[in-house]
Amino acid sequence: MTNSVNLDETKIKALFKEALVEVIAENQDLVSSILVDVVEDIGLSRAIAEGEKSETVSREEIFKALNEE
Repeated sequence: MTNSVNLDETKIKALFKEALVEVIAENQDLVSSILVDVVEDIGLSRAIAEGEKSETVSREEIFKALNEE
């Protein structure tokens, strides 16, 4: 006689969610660090895309703007 387990899709999803929540709870620092990295990467990607659409300026203009107070 074999011991078979019959799990329907709803039970499998519930078990997966429970396991995922447990992993996140046990590794909050890691999850937080990953989220910070993702947000920074998104911001950097947007800044690069915006910069590619903007007018180019000379090196002198950049240093002049940085030295103005």
